[in-house]
Amino acid sequence: MTATLRWRADGEERQGSWLSPLSAPPPRLGVADDRTTASVALARARRGEGLVYRGDFRNARQLLAAMGRRLRPRHSPRDRDPATLFRAERERTRTEHDVLSRLLVPVEQGFKVPLRTAPDVTEPLAEALRADAALPGLLPLRDLLGMVGAHEWRRKGVEVPALGIRVHPHYGVYAPIRGEYVDLVASAAASWPVSGKRAADVGTGTGVLAFVLARAGAHVVATDAEPRAVACARENAERLGLSDRVEIVEADLFPPGEERFQVVISNPPWVPAEATTPLERAVYDPRGAFLARLVAALPERLVPGGEAWVVISDLAELLGLRAPGHLEKLASDAGLRVGDVRQARPSHPRARDRDDPLHAVRSREVTRLFRLLL
Repeated sequence: MTATLRWRADGEERQGSWLSPLSAPPPRLGVADDRTTASVALARARRGEGLVYRGDFRNARQLLAAMGRRLRPRHSPRDRDPATLFRAERERTRTEHDVLSRLLVPVEQGFKVPLRTAPDVTEPLAEALRADAALPGLLPLRDLLGMVGAHEWRRKGVEVPALGIRVHPHYGVYAPIRGEYVDLVASAAASWPVSGKRAADVGTGTGVLAFVLARAGAHVVATDAEPRAVACARENAERLGLSDRVEIVEADLFPPGEERFQVVISNPPWVPAEATTPLERAVYDPRGAFLARLVAALPERLVPGGEAWVVISDLAELLGLRAPGHLEKLASDAGLRVGDVRQARPSHPRARDRDDPLHAVRSREVTRLFRLLL
């Protein structure tokens, strides 16, 4: 059910729906405008107040940026152990999300933002919020800016060198910007033939790994529990002419039924920690539950002699959040053996960012593809 919010502006009672898919509505609402300073806005937001902005859109963006600067620590400690640094960074991220998501903009019918100098955001908001969104409503400015950025990703696409194509991520779907895991799967598919085999891609996201297998000749059922990801993967499959080889199903882990597969592939979330937003669920797996459920289910979903390719980073081990050999132990407990392991160094920007408090750990990160045999 959509929450209905009420606030006063210009001496009148206003109301609207809560539109954010990323955060809960604030417990109370007030008004901010071009005269509101960052220190005042931050203090009010920290107390839980949602600030409905009236005035100039560019000033609202400047206010949001100034609030964000005040939330960042002046000095990043580097003399702590990696796990402590990681937890501090996650807490900072959670606080930043909660506080900055309380600067709100109104959205009227037709996805119009009624602020001076506001750009035309009709298309990005229609994509992210869906055409049937309950308008008018309130949306965190931070969400709106993210939706605009996601629209550009969706329009331009993300180059996937291993396939020589672009995939087009939707808002709320993890983009395949970490190319090493796609390269690992493409290399494996060239060495371990999948042509003519029935395969499952668990947690497909944009569908990119399913497309790698399909291009190598497999028939693939790709699953994801997130409706946005399912819609995204279906659109990409159609765009690439792979709809006849890739079926996308909304499901938790495997598709309904008892079908067994010759190959199962998955790039599960690789850090056992809480996600701050739905998008972060592609990276963060609380208590490692998804990975454990996936591996435990493999014997029931693989044909005799079948295999699973699990692609996962060792960042959690380097941070001290997961014991070395954890995946191998899960596999052994499920009656699987490790047939081969391939690995690659990440090439994403954070691996080279020396200003990142976790740079010393990220610079040693390795992504591995485990070939698990039944």
